[in-house]
Amino acid sequence: MDIAKKYSIAFKGLKNGRHEFDFKVDGELFAAEENSEIKGGDCDVHVTLDKSESMLEIGVAIKGYVITECDRCLEDCKVPVEYEGTLLVKFSDEIRDYDGEVMWISPADGEVSLAQYIYESIVLALPYRRVHPDGECNPDMLARFTLADDAPEQEDEE
Repeated sequence: MDIAKKYSIAFKGLKNGRHEFDFKVDGELFAAEENSEIKGGDCDVHVTLDKSESMLEIGVAIKGYVITECDRCLEDCKVPVEYEGTLLVKFSDEIRDYDGEVMWISPADGEVSLAQYIYESIVLALPYRRVHPDGECNPDMLARFTLADDAPEQEDEE
């Protein structure tokens, strides 16, 4: 299944007003992204869609975890993720670039894919430092880094 389709909402037949949707995010979304530092995960995504004649206002709430490399020991690390945000989808015959907050689509389109927005939101929700809780890092790797840090620095000979 195409990733864009898996995280799409068909809004064409929906009445104006509020609608709710739920998605499950797993490793398939992260594998579809080139150079993703996220190796896997399990996140629940709840979407509220407010439809009007000229646009869609989409509220997105994400909760779960992803697997990344620990910045301290380089082993796989489970990092909790929590995100809430809003995406505006405006209808226009003149399609403009998506800027992370507003997406422009043709009024003739019948669905909107949230795959890119969900992926970017999860990445933005990650902490700057991704590390295991204290005491859970691989002790062998930590010992190797300690040995490298303790080695005397060599000065360049001229």
